[in-house]
Amino acid sequence: MDNTVMLLVIEIAVLALAILLWVFVFNKNAQRKKKILLEDSQKEADMMKQKKILEAKEKFLQLKTDHDRKVQEGDKRILNFENKLKQREINLNQKNEEYQRKNKELNTLKETLNKQNEALTKKKEELDRFQKQRIQQLETISGLSAEEAKAELLESLKEDAKTDAMTYVKDIVEEAKLNANKEARKIVIETIQRTATDHTSENAVSSFPIENDEIKGRIIGREGRNIKALEAATGVEIVIDDTPETIILSAFDPVRREIARQSLEKLVADGRIHPARIEEVVSKVKKNIEQEIAEVGKKTLIDLGIHNMNHELVRLIGKMKYRSSYGQNLLQHSKEVANLCATMAAELGLSPKMAKRAGLLHDIGKVPDNEPDMPHAMLGMKLAEKYKEHPDIINAIGSHHEDIEMTSLISPIVQVCDAISGARPGARREVVESYINRLQELEAIALSYEGVQKTYAIQAGRELRVIVGAEKISDDASAQLSLDLSKRIQEEMTYPGQIKITVIRETRAVAYAK
Repeated sequence: MDNTVMLLVIEIAVLALAILLWVFVFNKNAQRKKKILLEDSQKEADMMKQKKILEAKEKFLQLKTDHDRKVQEGDKRILNFENKLKQREINLNQKNEEYQRKNKELNTLKETLNKQNEALTKKKEELDRFQKQRIQQLETISGLSAEEAKAELLESLKEDAKTDAMTYVKDIVEEAKLNANKEARKIVIETIQRTATDHTSENAVSSFPIENDEIKGRIIGREGRNIKALEAATGVEIVIDDTPETIILSAFDPVRREIARQSLEKLVADGRIHPARIEEVVSKVKKNIEQEIAEVGKKTLIDLGIHNMNHELVRLIGKMKYRSSYGQNLLQHSKEVANLCATMAAELGLSPKMAKRAGLLHDIGKVPDNEPDMPHAMLGMKLAEKYKEHPDIINAIGSHHEDIEMTSLISPIVQVCDAISGARPGARREVVESYINRLQELEAIALSYEGVQKTYAIQAGRELRVIVGAEKISDDASAQLSLDLSKRIQEEMTYPGQIKITVIRETRAVAYAK
């Protein structure tokens, strides 16, 4: 038992010794490896240090090189700038020397001028004294003062100048007429001839034919209720008298007359005539008329080759069919003016399309139902502005009756073509009373001038002949009288087309043999 313990102790001791020995050897190896690692790390660190030092040196050299280059470039720029400043300084010195030299010359010139002015002043004083002496001598010789002689001379010169001016103006007018009349007549005549059109007179009544008096009685209705309902629905006065087989529709609005006429046609064809049916038919006819107005506007634009127009303007153009001006159908008149404008613009080298568009729209201000208190030309101009028409077209519409100044070449063309269309024989009719008043006003204006003996308005008011006294008015004054009359008639009267003023002056010598 003791031996076993002893052996166990010995084994434990040997094991512990082996362990200690192994630990010792392991520590030795670890220290050696650690030393090797430290040496390797030190070497690697030294190598990295050397590498970083080399890189730093290279970067320093590069930076130094760049810095030296930039310094050299800066030195160059500074040197160039200094050279420029020196050159500028040299130039300024030269200019300063030149300025001083010129200043000296100018001072010398001023001194010379001052001396000359003094000499001129002395001579002027001498001349004034001499002039006064001459005036005194002339006053003594003529027996008139200087002011009286001056006034008499001015009056004489004024009369001579007025006569010369009138002769000069007359020569200029005659020369202009010779040069312009031939070409103008050619253009206007070709335009009129190339734009042929028919004319019909519009009036304020329409007749509606009926087959027999039975239908007339049905239209009137019991106690006139049908005819009252029809008048209330259409706004047209329906006249039923003893005229056989005819009913008269009276209204100044052609649209209303057309609605009434078509409504009567439908009612008579249908046979059912009573207030409720009348209102239904009139309502349908109104819608049909509105559609027809739109179609007429579109067809008019297609016929004239006009595109891209606002739909509201197209509707107003269609409505022209039911409007009239001095008895002339407004749509026919506007189409004719459009074609005249296109032809005349082409002859003059302007845009036919724009002229045609302006001619078609020139009277658009006559169409709206609720017309404000302004001329139709101004209203038409407002409508054209509202619907984004071209500024030249807007000006042509507004100025065709000279309500505003003309700023476009198309404007006078529209004005002239409007006058041509209205002046065609049979195109327009006027009330007899207004026609007679216009002729009387023409003659009265001419008679208001001194020296006028007789006046005659002839050619339906297209020409005014004025007979003057030869002893009171000279030939030159006759020419001036015709100009004055034309201007006054333009300013004070309204008329279609143009009026020719002819002043007649004749001298008669009378003697008696006894």
